Amino acid sequence: MTRERLNWAGNITYGAARFHRPGRVEELQELVAGSGAVRALGTRHSFNEIADRPGGDLVSLEGLPADFELDPARGTVTVGGGVRYGELSRWLHGQGYALPNLGSLPHISVAGACATATHGSGVANGNLATAVSGLELVTADGEITVLGREKDGDRFAGAVVALGALGVVTRVVLDVVPAFEVRQYVYENLPWARLEEHFEEILSAAYSVSLFTGWTGSGMIDQVWVKRRDDESGPWEPAPRWLGATAATADRHPLPDMPAVNCTAQMGVPGPWYDRLPHFRLDFTPSSGEELQSEYLLPRRHALAALRALDAAGDVIAPVLQISEIRTVAADDLWLSTSYREDVVAVHFTWKKDWPAVSRVIAVVEGLLEPFEARPHWGKLFLMGPERLASLYDRLPDFRRLAADLDPTGKFRNPFLDARLFPGDSPS
Repeated sequence: MTRERLNWAGNITYGAARFHRPGRVEELQELVAGSGAVRALGTRHSFNEIADRPGGDLVSLEGLPADFELDPARGTVTVGGGVRYGELSRWLHGQGYALPNLGSLPHISVAGACATATHGSGVANGNLATAVSGLELVTADGEITVLGREKDGDRFAGAVVALGALGVVTRVVLDVVPAFEVRQYVYENLPWARLEEHFEEILSAAYSVSLFTGWTGSGMIDQVWVKRRDDESGPWEPAPRWLGATAATADRHPLPDMPAVNCTAQMGVPGPWYDRLPHFRLDFTPSSGEELQSEYLLPRRHALAALRALDAAGDVIAPVLQISEIRTVAADDLWLSTSYREDVVAVHFTWKKDWPAVSRVIAVVEGLLEPFEARPHWGKLFLMGPERLASLYDRLPDFRRLAADLDPTGKFRNPFLDARLFPGDSPS
């Protein structure tokens, strides 16, 4: 019960009156039909109250069957919504297939990650939700609704990144590709001036690239993680030095005082996609949970100006920061996606676990990024109000209508969604 009441980081205590872990979809249907207020829980990796339902029911998907079903002819795999990416990836690799992209952590659930537009990195890689081609969800009346990319078109694009507001996702259909190998390299101390001169070149150097900085005013990017497919061609080749940065002499963790054993193998050692695209290994807990997280995604055309603004405020940011990551995500057409119709740069902040201090700095960060159309990650900490959010999502009115259609009484809504997506709108 203690674990159920806390999110992974321990900064949120769920206020639900009842917790459930159904073992069958039929059991879940009965529960949803009989509840007046219900939300689904994945792996509890959200840092805000998006998953909570104070006074109502919280439903964990961990007990539902994994039900892996590969369809090589259609190039898809169907899985239970509560499945973790690490578990799916190992099974899928054994069948000779891969997912196009993975997040930093393989510990997160498929349904939860897709519902919040969680992502990995790569100029040509969409977020994890872009691989979704079909959804099965239990809607407010307890019945099963099936939506597909081909048959439901625009309506489907509104239902993939839905923040749990349309129903409980029980099965997900994902696009797959043939399995591939990846080599990972880490470079240290990239001069800031070289980043400005070669920004697109650096972020496009390989299939996935991440930059890590502490915003300390050192004039350096601390680390550059380069993840290159073995079948990938291009001008970049691993070398002892690259644009003034130096190749690491051993595996690294993004935080210098953390052991690299938690991280996926580096030093150019080839390995399967699922054990290189994430930063952290499934077999290890990536950290103790003593952290808070925020992330903002902004159009790539604004990236350098936004990064300069953040660098200039390093004396405010650095004291409450553990590390910051800069990465790219390709545009998509999913209504509430943080990369909706924009190739974006994501700036991620791993904060010290001190919410009063962090909240003050988040206010500064959001003020600095406001001119650059930055959208906050739905599952992380932000202060942005409903008017600003509405200005960033053209399809939000359409999403509200879709939610009213599938959940007319607001059974799946909660205070977090009401305040940000449905202000002043009481469900019937």
